[in-house]
Amino acid sequence: MSLETNPVLVNHTRGGIVESFHRGVVCIVDKKGSIVTAVGDVQQVCYPRSALKLFQHIPLITSGAFDYFGFTLKELALMCGSHNGEAMHVEIARGILAKIGLGEEKLGCGAQQPTHKKDFVALIKANLEPGAIHNNCSGKHSGFLAWCKFNNAPTEDYLSAEHPLHKEIKRITALFHEIDESKLVTGLDGCSAPIFAMPVLNQAIAYKNLLFPEKFGDENLNRACALIREAVTTYPEMVAGTKRYCTDLMRVTKGKVIGKTGADGVYSMAIPQKGLGICIKIDDGRMGPQYNVAQQVLDNLDVLSVGEKQELQGYLVNEIKNFADNVTGQTQVTDILQHFTLRA
Repeated sequence: MSLETNPVLVNHTRGGIVESFHRGVVCIVDKKGSIVTAVGDVQQVCYPRSALKLFQHIPLITSGAFDYFGFTLKELALMCGSHNGEAMHVEIARGILAKIGLGEEKLGCGAQQPTHKKDFVALIKANLEPGAIHNNCSGKHSGFLAWCKFNNAPTEDYLSAEHPLHKEIKRITALFHEIDESKLVTGLDGCSAPIFAMPVLNQAIAYKNLLFPEKFGDENLNRACALIREAVTTYPEMVAGTKRYCTDLMRVTKGKVIGKTGADGVYSMAIPQKGLGICIKIDDGRMGPQYNVAQQVLDNLDVLSVGEKQELQGYLVNEIKNFADNVTGQTQVTDILQHFTLRA
């Protein structure tokens, strides 16, 4: 199926006219991995991007490195996160590096200015420049380096796809996504780490397996998944930060939903109480529409309480404002997502 045949999921309107729109895919699977709702081509191959982070740190836990260095759940949440580069994120990332005895210069993710203007201005006022520690992936890379230190693996080339770390991550990725390793397409992520592409369907299956890893018959995997689930839902502010959907969603729902964004329009979720795994992909890669879709999906699944819906309402329908703070239009999901039912 070509991308053009995927349905329009989100519209941007101005004066009642659709000014732009976004096609995409939604896939929801149950505990067995069977599709219970699908919109668009679920076999469409894409990269999960940062939605993969929750799986990239399973080896840190199963190897023994997590316990050896005495990492906390808050630190684990940052490792799994795509943070804003706020002061709280930088502090935790530096704490991780301190525990393993490495400096910021070892981070290979590249310098990135903080997400919010106030944090960037604070750096300027302090006569500092953004560094790799401010990169949204600095937590992930600190975790990677911790694995290397514990396993006596080289840190100089820790971002090579041939490095033992990424060979193990690839194995775990294939296992949880229920796809043969040979079918994983390897690319280079925005932070220079290897990233693996697979169908949207398999990405939904992986988030289901994050809830139910018992099928793999490995107690270490069970514990790793339990720790990751607890970390991101207990410390959602580490997963993203201020004014971010991942953080607001998990803070408001208090464990009802595990959600993680990925660049280029990806959003993946796991719903423990319903045993569902979900993957959303916006075809044009625009960041933002996937949150509208995710919020509509949660509304349709009747996951949230009335109070939770009200707190997250701003992600369902976004007002578009100009520099004078005048409302010029809105972003909203299309009718195809207003109503759907789960297959029996």
